Amino acid sequence: MNRQLIEDIAAAVLYEGYLLYPYRASAIKNRQRWNFGVLYPPAYAGQQAGSDTSEMRTECLLRASPEASPKVRIRFLHLIAQTLEGQQWQGAMPREIEVDARTLSELASQAGPQNVAFPGGDNLRPLEAVVEIEGTRLADNLYKLSVSISNTTVLAGSTREQALMQSLVSTHTILGIEGGEFISLLDPPDELRVAAAACANRGTWPVLAGEEGHRDAMLSSPIILYDYPQIAPESAGDLFDGTEIDEILALRILTMTDDEKLEVRNGDDRARKILERTEMLPLEHFQKLHGALRGLTPSSKERA
Repeated sequence: MNRQLIEDIAAAVLYEGYLLYPYRASAIKNRQRWNFGVLYPPAYAGQQAGSDTSEMRTECLLRASPEASPKVRIRFLHLIAQTLEGQQWQGAMPREIEVDARTLSELASQAGPQNVAFPGGDNLRPLEAVVEIEGTRLADNLYKLSVSISNTTVLAGSTREQALMQSLVSTHTILGIEGGEFISLLDPPDELRVAAAACANRGTWPVLAGEEGHRDAMLSSPIILYDYPQIAPESAGDLFDGTEIDEILALRILTMTDDEKLEVRNGDDRARKILERTEMLPLEHFQKLHGALRGLTPSSKERA
């Protein structure tokens, strides 16, 4: 397992949409937060029509012996109330739940619920959640692994802004297995297509992660990805803005006025780092951002 490769793509998922251009707290779109993978307190989610939910469920297939123990980590952002440049701002603290290890044999005979609590503090509301893992034996050394995450926090308030302070934001799951392999749900082998289609994923989608060809890790993300997602090598760092295009955003950042840049520098720490990094980018790096050739495929005439 290439842990660093997986951590990099998981970090990109964690902060996608955290902060939008022009990266200022005074911008309306940064005062009305939106994120992927939000699990609201059940009291708020139950009052909303549409996709607002308090639960997320991952289901995937893996081949392993009954004594193998899947490794499961859940990551999300816990929002923090702040005041930046006179504006109310929701910062974020990364959180992680490392699920207790159990063998597939144990998970197949009894589900493993785990209660988790994150205490509140200055400008931080408490959170509570339940994680449940199930292992369903489909055939010899073939299992369906299910991971459910539920926000069980008692809501202190009624508005969306109050609910977000007690939500799991940008929630995603990292799964690993030693001595076994996960099955791609995007391109399963023919004999497992029916079993793969029967996997019911809610609010998330698992894909193979790490080095291409390796099958010991999966990333279950609220953002739809292909197997083996990667960070573009031309990228100088996170820009957080959803569906970002590095070249356009970098050029737009450089066109900010001095007053706008000052607000960014005095605002969110991650925004300040974006500005400083962009201002220091050499010209040759901007040329790399303009486009990259990943590979060549023979035309139909050449193949003929």
